Amino acid sequence: MSSPSSEAKGDHESGTTLSQISPQVSPSEHSSDSPYVDSEAPKSVEGMPFSDFVIENDELHDYESQTAVKRHMDPRVILDLTTMSLVIAGIVTLFLGYPLIRFAGKPKADTKGGFNLGGTNATGQVPNMRDMRFALIDPDTPQDLLTKMSVDGSQEMQLVFSDEFNTDGRSFYPGDDPFWTAVDLWPWPTGDFEWYSPEAVTTKDGSLVITADQVETNNLNFRSGQLTSWNQFCFTGGYIETRIQLPGSSSVSGWWPAVWTMGNLGRANYGATTQGTWPYAYDACDRGTLRNQTDPDGLGPIGALRSGDTVFNNKYDTTSISWQPGQRLSACTCPGEDHPGPKDSSGNFVGRSAPEIDIIEAQVSNGIGGVSQSGQWMPANYGYELINTTGTEYEFFQPSAQLNSYQGNVLQQSASGVVNTRQTAYQYSGGDFSVYGFEYKAGFDGYIHWISDGQRSWSLSSGALAADDRVGISRRPVPQEPMYILINLAISSGFGFIDWANLEFPGKMLIDYVRVYQPKGQINIGCDPEDFPTQAYINRHIEAYTNPNLTIWGGTAAQGGYQQDWPRNRLYPDGCTNPASKYPGPNPAAAAA
Repeated sequence: MSSPSSEAKGDHESGTTLSQISPQVSPSEHSSDSPYVDSEAPKSVEGMPFSDFVIENDELHDYESQTAVKRHMDPRVILDLTTMSLVIAGIVTLFLGYPLIRFAGKPKADTKGGFNLGGTNATGQVPNMRDMRFALIDPDTPQDLLTKMSVDGSQEMQLVFSDEFNTDGRSFYPGDDPFWTAVDLWPWPTGDFEWYSPEAVTTKDGSLVITADQVETNNLNFRSGQLTSWNQFCFTGGYIETRIQLPGSSSVSGWWPAVWTMGNLGRANYGATTQGTWPYAYDACDRGTLRNQTDPDGLGPIGALRSGDTVFNNKYDTTSISWQPGQRLSACTCPGEDHPGPKDSSGNFVGRSAPEIDIIEAQVSNGIGGVSQSGQWMPANYGYELINTTGTEYEFFQPSAQLNSYQGNVLQQSASGVVNTRQTAYQYSGGDFSVYGFEYKAGFDGYIHWISDGQRSWSLSSGALAADDRVGISRRPVPQEPMYILINLAISSGFGFIDWANLEFPGKMLIDYVRVYQPKGQINIGCDPEDFPTQAYINRHIEAYTNPNLTIWGGTAAQGGYQQDWPRNRLYPDGCTNPASKYPGPNPAAAAA
C-alpha cells in the first residue's frame, strides 16, 4: 500500500514599499525667536554667495564629483561572498543532495517474497538494531559448507540461506528480526496446553533455545514458543537441514517438538487463512476440490463415504474420508473470483493451497525416542493408503524406519515414516545434537528424501500420490508452493501420551543451525515467486493473516469468521451464477444452519 502524501502550499505576499522621505523645512516655518534658527546666519563668505560655498574635498556634497567616482567591489567582499556560497552549497549537498544521490544509487529490492520493503523481510519489519544481519547466508557458516551434494549424490547444491544462531540474546518479537518471528498466541487447532510467547524464544551459547515451562500465561498453565519465517523467508525445492537437541528425556513422553514447513498462503494458527488451504496440494478440477471430497450432491463416490472407517476416525464417529470444506483456491474457481492466481494456458486458475512437509515431530514410544517425518495431503487416497504399485513409490533406509500406523483422519492424509533417534541427543539424556532434514523436488515428477541422524531414513516419490479412481481424485504434486519454516515446542495430548509424573520442567529445545541448499542453476527462494504469487493476496486479506482470533474464512463474527465470500466452484450446479456465499458447498443455507 502506498502511504498518503500531502503537498504543503503557501502564498507569497508582497511587502509594503517604504518611500524615502526628505523632510524640508523652510525658513518661513520658524520664527526668528526660535532657539533652533540662527537669525544671524551669514549671507556670504569672503564675497561668495553662501549657496556657492563648498568645503574642499567634500565629495559627498559635490554631485559633479560623485558622477565621476568609479564604482567597484572590495576584494574582501568577493572573498566573503564566495566563502558563504561554498558553505551554503555544502550544507544543501549534505542534507538534500547526498540522500538523493544515495537513494538513486541504491539497488532496488526484488519484490519476490522476502525481498521487498524490508530488503530481506517481506513485511518491512526491519528495525535498526545493533549486530543485526540482513544477508541470507550467515557469515558464521563455515566456508566448506557453502556447497554440498544432494542426498543421492547426483548433483551439487549451494547454500541459499543459513542461520547459525551464534549471537546470544537475539529477540524475535515481531519486527525484531529480518528472517524470523516468534508468535504470541494459543495454538488452538491442536488443543495445546501452552501459550506461545516470544518470551520463550531466544539464543544462547550458539543455539536457538525454545523453553517450555510451568508459567501461567493468558489462563493457560504453560508457556512455550514457536518461531516462524512466514512471509519473511521461503524456498521452493532443495534441501533443508537442522541440528537439534530434543527436549526432556529419550524415555519420557509428553513433549511435542517439531521443525516443519508450510505453504505461505496459510499462516499456522491463523484459522481463517488455513481453512480450505491446509493441507491441500492439488491442481485438478474434480471432486477432490469439493466439500467432504464427494460429488456435488454429497452422495458419492462410495470410497469417499466409506473408506474413512479407521481407528483414528472413531472419535469422529464417521466413515467419511474427509470433513474438509473443499479447496478454497482450487483450479475450479470461477472467473472473476478472489484468487491469488496465476492462470494456466487455458485461462483457468492454478490450484493453490498451504501444503505441509515436516522435518520432524518427535515422540517417545515404549521408552524409546523417535521422530515422525512426514508430508500432509488433501484430497486423500482411499483409506488414506499411499499407492505403492511397484514397491518403490516409498522406501526405507534405516533399520528402525517404517511406515507410521497413523496414516490420517478426516482432516488430513499423512504420509509418515517413523524412525528411532540418537538416544543421547536429548536435553536430559546426554545433551548431544543430531542432524535432521529433507530434500525435495516440487511437482508431479517430484520426490522427498528425509534425513535422520545425518542419514537418509526414508523416501517418497510422486508415484505414491498418483490418481486414485476408488475415490475419484487426480494425481497430486509434491508441494509446489513457496514454503516457510516453523520451529516449536508444544504440549498436547493430541499427539501422544503425556507422562505428567515423569515430565521434567523446564523443557528446552535447542537448534544449532538451520541451512537451506538448492541445486546450482535452480535457485528459487522468496515468498512471492512469479509462478506461485502470495503477496498481493495476503495484502488484500491482511486482517485474516494478522488476527489469530479469526478462525474461519467466511461465517459470522459470532462464529469467529473473517466474513468473506467463499470463491465459487464451477462444479456445483449453477456454481458460477449462484449468489455469493460466506459458506462452502452447494447449499449455503444448509451449511449456515
